[in-house]
Amino acid sequence: MNDILLSFLDSEPFVMVRRRIFRQLIQSLIYEGMIHPEQRSGKGGDVLILPGRDREDNRVEYHFRATRTFSFERICLSSDPVKRVIHGEEKEAESLTTFLYEIAPFIHASEAKLSLFIDEINQTLLKDTIAQCYKREQPAEQVVDYDELEGDIMDGHLYHPCYKSRIGFTLKDHTEFGPEFKPRLTLVWVAIQREEARLSVSHTLDYASFIQQELGADYEKFMKVIQGHGKRPEDYVIVPVHPWQWRHVIMHEFFEQIQSKRMICLGEGTDEYRPQQSIRTLANASSRTKSYVKLPLSITNTSTSRILGQHTIINAARISDWLGKIMESDSYLREELRLVLLKEVMGVSYHHQGLVDVMEQKVYGVLGAIWRESLYKYLEPGETAIPFNALCHLNADKRPFIDSWIQQAGLRKWLKRMFEISVLPLIHLLYAHGVAMESHAQNMILIMREGIPERIALKDFHDGIRYSPAVMSTSIGYPQIEYPSANHPRINRNSFIEKEDPSEIKDFLHDAFFFINLSEFALFLKKHYRLSEQDFWEMVADVIAGYQQRFSHLRERFYLFDLFTKTIEVEQLTKRRLFDDTGVRVHAVKNPLYMFQTKLTEIRKEVKA
Repeated sequence: MNDILLSFLDSEPFVMVRRRIFRQLIQSLIYEGMIHPEQRSGKGGDVLILPGRDREDNRVEYHFRATRTFSFERICLSSDPVKRVIHGEEKEAESLTTFLYEIAPFIHASEAKLSLFIDEINQTLLKDTIAQCYKREQPAEQVVDYDELEGDIMDGHLYHPCYKSRIGFTLKDHTEFGPEFKPRLTLVWVAIQREEARLSVSHTLDYASFIQQELGADYEKFMKVIQGHGKRPEDYVIVPVHPWQWRHVIMHEFFEQIQSKRMICLGEGTDEYRPQQSIRTLANASSRTKSYVKLPLSITNTSTSRILGQHTIINAARISDWLGKIMESDSYLREELRLVLLKEVMGVSYHHQGLVDVMEQKVYGVLGAIWRESLYKYLEPGETAIPFNALCHLNADKRPFIDSWIQQAGLRKWLKRMFEISVLPLIHLLYAHGVAMESHAQNMILIMREGIPERIALKDFHDGIRYSPAVMSTSIGYPQIEYPSANHPRINRNSFIEKEDPSEIKDFLHDAFFFINLSEFALFLKKHYRLSEQDFWEMVADVIAGYQQRFSHLRERFYLFDLFTKTIEVEQLTKRRLFDDTGVRVHAVKNPLYMFQTKLTEIRKEVKA
């Protein structure tokens, strides 16, 4: 692996990835208000300058060009390399570590935080370089199968600079378990005594029948293993473990439970699984109508721990059942939009609360699983599916993945349909039911028919929705969720499903869908199809205005969850990593929909009347 890595360091992808990280890093630092570049006239236009100090306390400057976009006023650096200037000599900036240390006096982050952040940045550089080099070696082909696409869409987060850090994975682990390499994994299965496990099952299924169906012939084999240890199978629940997690965490932290037979290793299963973009969610490659399995990994990626908190596992089936009831009660969602909810039907978690606090902290969220319905159970003949972030994907020939569809249907016609099938379900859930979905990136799936967007599927509900009991407008009520344990805020302070302020519900949707998904797509279309951002957002506004005209009886809710406010609050993803995570870090940014609020004039007159 070391010899291969050395060859990668001299490759074109290494330079390409480094430049990308520089762009995303500087963009986020400026956007989140941590640095304030000077502006100076230069050859070919204005140049932005970031001052710094080198080890000898000499002044250093970093030069680049950038624009502020219409889409949430995001910062967009040009494709030109960032230049480092010292003693009048200008060269391309080649070290992300040096850059961060030299501008550190102007950021005011602690040395400890900065060091951790630099590690994430550098791990992203190495791991994405390896992935890009691997991709170049593969035959170029247009993939349209959803599960296959989950391995092909390898760009990661297009805003966060640490988009592929995977802290905890070695470079060998990265190639063995990363979705870009399309590995096929077999899971390790363990049996946990019922007294030491928490189980949450959808009201639509039975635990024993479901686990037998998922395991197939392995079920009887595993039951015999339990009996071979002199134990009764009915006294245990079965849970899969990611092979990396078993090797690096479970064997070391649970050896006492294994030795005492409170936990029994059942061996590897027969079915093969393939990691999706999120790494810890696995698709069954042996039988694709079987459930996806989401498993904890004790790694950090995109600055977030990838364990599974017990409360999220327990809430998964409860929230899915509740959303299912909303669907059943709403003919617009069910029959007209034909929304697909990939329900999380079962969850198992190790019951760590019985341990002493020090031990509980060590094993919190490291052992458990969530089973999610397969998309293929819902696809009708002639339908295909793509993750939403495939819209910004380029094929090996650098042509947009969506280009043939755009050319066939026409850009505006195709785009209008895409907005209708993606925006309408989300705003209806918000306005009619008071529910906001975290539908960013791959959490939204576009279902296509002959290249035309037909409908959407949504997923990842256990920690990916927000609502406020105070403003719920459904007779169904709200799910009886389990709240985070005392240890959870040490891992993730943003994991709170219930909110008191309705504006937080609206901003949650804005941040995930409009800010992440749509603004990236707006910038992509501007670059590749010369569609102005203003035209893009006006089309979005037209869809929302049309909805409000049709559902005018919800007009009070349009004010309560006003999507056309002048500003919205979005997370400061980079700042959160560089400073103490004492709470949710957000900042107010200009809303591109605000410019088009006049489209709602007549509707708002009705409200005042």
